[in-house]
Amino acid sequence: MRMTNLFSQTLREAPADAEAMSHILLLRAGFIRQLGSGIFSYLPLAKRTLDKIEGIIREEMNAIGGQELSMPVVQPADIWKESGRWQELDEVLARFKDRGDHDMVLAMTFEEAVSDLVRGEIKSYRQLPQLVYQIQTKWRDEVRSRAGLIRVREFTMKDSYSLDVDGDGLDRQYRNHYRAYHRLFSRCGLPTVSVEADVGLMGGQLSHEFIYLTPDGEDMILHCPSCGYSANQEVAVSAKVEVEGEEQLELEKIATPGAETIEDLTRFLQVPESKTAKVVFLVGRFGERQEEADTDKLIVAVIRGDMTVNEVKLGHVTEALALRPASADEIAPSGAVAGYASPIGLKGVLVVVDESVTTSPNLVAGANEEGYHLKNVNYDRDFEADLVADIAAVEAGDGCSKCGQPLETSRGVEVGHIFQLGTRYSDSMGCTFLDSQGKARSVIMGSYGIGVGRLLACVAEQHRDEHGLMWPVSVAPFQVHIVALAKGEGAAQAASEKLYGDLKEVGVEVLYDDRRENPGVKFNDADLIGCPLRITVGERSLKKGEIELKLRGEGEATGVPVEEAVSHVRQRLAGLQAELDSAVVEVADYQD
Repeated sequence: MRMTNLFSQTLREAPADAEAMSHILLLRAGFIRQLGSGIFSYLPLAKRTLDKIEGIIREEMNAIGGQELSMPVVQPADIWKESGRWQELDEVLARFKDRGDHDMVLAMTFEEAVSDLVRGEIKSYRQLPQLVYQIQTKWRDEVRSRAGLIRVREFTMKDSYSLDVDGDGLDRQYRNHYRAYHRLFSRCGLPTVSVEADVGLMGGQLSHEFIYLTPDGEDMILHCPSCGYSANQEVAVSAKVEVEGEEQLELEKIATPGAETIEDLTRFLQVPESKTAKVVFLVGRFGERQEEADTDKLIVAVIRGDMTVNEVKLGHVTEALALRPASADEIAPSGAVAGYASPIGLKGVLVVVDESVTTSPNLVAGANEEGYHLKNVNYDRDFEADLVADIAAVEAGDGCSKCGQPLETSRGVEVGHIFQLGTRYSDSMGCTFLDSQGKARSVIMGSYGIGVGRLLACVAEQHRDEHGLMWPVSVAPFQVHIVALAKGEGAAQAASEKLYGDLKEVGVEVLYDDRRENPGVKFNDADLIGCPLRITVGERSLKKGEIELKLRGEGEATGVPVEEAVSHVRQRLAGLQAELDSAVVEVADYQD
């Protein structure tokens, strides 16, 4: 490709609202342009890299038995109502009506669509197992798009779906994906870690995220440097510090003027936070699947004062469709007083107690009266819970649930997510098959996703320096960038043209800067675009019978005889690919 023909231009500065470095560099290097909030066009350079990423994905999916198909992004709402997610999903699901007044959806995921295919195509156990996948556009109406391609509204994902007769088959396909994901991310030059994760709106029984660690990531990861335990903070568990056992004391009401927070209370009474009970009020939205009506209910979450409520865990425990903070008007009818609340004597609420509270005697809790608290509050004697569970958020320094050592935190970006769905969708949508005994059974499903545009952004974030992008050879838009330092129709121009043709003839992908620009502009743009290998053709080096080769990450160029240029280029590229391949290792399975 000649740069005089390239549909793109570099920018000296990125727009002021671009903050993430991947966003800034992809804009400046002419890879992407923004059309609207969370909506991007991918220019030819980006499209070439995306095609290579998708090629790697296809190779890995095909290697584990995948068959590619394509499902529509515009879908009838009926299938979403069948699965129950029409009710479960709120503003992020884009809904509209067609001209026939039918409810329609812009798909943000494809479990419903593939389930509809399955119930029409799969009839017998002899047709299983199966693995199908697609690379398709999605729409998610995000409240706030951020970080360029990291969180957008329109995006492309690889979705694969496994179909099995039993749990053993699902486990095999899940493990196959787990290993394949590690391979394909390595082949793209992106280091990732796998962590236990929340099943979220997908549902199911088990999931793992594949995280690119970066300080700018939106996910918080807890990991143990001693035993290797790792999990997203949404689902991480820890070894909770037990308080010393003591005899239950008599309940006592005390005045605590102005002590509306745990911090105020502990300072006033000179007690540790672990001797207090914290109450958090949330409103849960509940509703039966297949029904339009929803019901809001006040949830009272009780946890020890030295801990924080994890709303994701709380949502799973209560099976609420959604959670939101409760207002003062919503709290008042229960009999609770904000700032001085406890679960004692409340009515019409769902009380959820963290397991730590049940083993912590003589806590200080609110008296549900302004300016007063209760001392020596004990679970079972003074109040009971509708649900007891682990609803605590895990923080850095908490003990590992497996070995007890302190946990550490890192931030990261999710680039892949795999789920064991089980029969979550096949039950609700009637995806059954006849087993060997002629009995109808539900298809066992798994779902496995990769954000293609997000993967592009993370590779750009990982491979860059102060001058621009530094693409791995496996996904670079072009392998070689020729910079012609020609002032006219001279030797440099002729040599550049010949080299351009010779490299293309042997299958090397070449970006040829044939513009009438000064050398500084050309070198800056070459660094910004970030092709792995740069060739400089100038009058000075040609007088010595040479051209100059320079790897994007190296500081100095190497002189190479003109007649040996093609062979040297191919050797350098092969070396870069071999180096990348050597980093692709087979990982062990996840720990059950």
